[in-house]
Amino acid sequence: MSRRPGAQASGGDPSFHGTVRRMYTGRQYPIGMTLLWTWGFIALPAVMAGAVFAMYHWLGWHFLALPASALAILGTAVSFYLGFKGNAAYGRLWEARKIWGGIVNSSRTWGVFTKDYITTHFAANAEEQHELEAVHRELVYRHIAWLGAFRTLLRRPRTWETQVNTAQHFRKVWGTLDMSDARLRSRIEKFIDAEELEWVMARKNAATQLLSKQSEQLRELHAIGLLDDFRHMEMGRMIETFYTLQGKAERIKNFPLPRQYASANSWFVQIFVFALPFALVPAFADIGGNIAALLALPCSTTLAWIFLTWNKIVDWSENPFDGLGNDIPIDALSRTIEIDLREMLGEDDLPPKIEAKNLILM
Repeated sequence: MSRRPGAQASGGDPSFHGTVRRMYTGRQYPIGMTLLWTWGFIALPAVMAGAVFAMYHWLGWHFLALPASALAILGTAVSFYLGFKGNAAYGRLWEARKIWGGIVNSSRTWGVFTKDYITTHFAANAEEQHELEAVHRELVYRHIAWLGAFRTLLRRPRTWETQVNTAQHFRKVWGTLDMSDARLRSRIEKFIDAEELEWVMARKNAATQLLSKQSEQLRELHAIGLLDDFRHMEMGRMIETFYTLQGKAERIKNFPLPRQYASANSWFVQIFVFALPFALVPAFADIGGNIAALLALPCSTTLAWIFLTWNKIVDWSENPFDGLGNDIPIDALSRTIEIDLREMLGEDDLPPKIEAKNLILM
């Protein structure tokens, strides 16, 4: 069996420093922050509402009027569709968080099993005990490497994820844009030896192969008598659990919210927003004349902002591993696991816990 370097690893992960940020942790999302990234949803509908008012009031193009009842029916249908998409997106987000909650709990169990199951009551001297501690460290450190590899693979972009320039800018600021092999190597090289590192880097799915290495080492430990049959099976089930959790997260990552639902929803919202001033301006004019029709401008703009903003929130929430603001804070969760596991090994030189900065948790 290979042995880990004796040096205490600090993580070797540049994403644990700087301005990498993720989940908002405040009690209420500031309206100012929302307006900052939705100002276009105010400006464009306002301009359009003004143009419709001018055509209706100054040019007398009353034929442009749409029945208010038709707009109400359309708005109701779009609202139901938005609700469906919102539930689907939140379901994906919440399932992803539950998966990583399972990873946290199972990782702690792995640390306990490693320390307490892989043991011998027949160690004749301190040297044998030292060798046993090296085995514990090897299994725990490889698990930390698995966390680094797994979250790197989860953040690699897919064609259906948000790729607009704004999203790419945020990924660059938050440190989630570069998910290259070089970034992967930097995350795992402190936790596995050089030979294993090169072997893992040559594989397409580093996380899967690291778990395979864990199983291989358990088999070797069983063969030399450091792990009895029952405990070998128990730890083997833990590896099965990690494979299951990894597969569930990969399913969310690799299978998007069906594009026909997501695309049609956006089209319907845009149609509704386009139709708003054509129905509201005549409706307000019928109530109080052309001057009262001016009230249709803020009303139309506000309704358009509400629908467009909610559609965008849902759109940016449906992919919980795309490295944007609604992402699952898997860097912080991985750091928590690392601290817990290394404390189980009796280490004191631990990396700091990742705290929320400006109410944003990475």
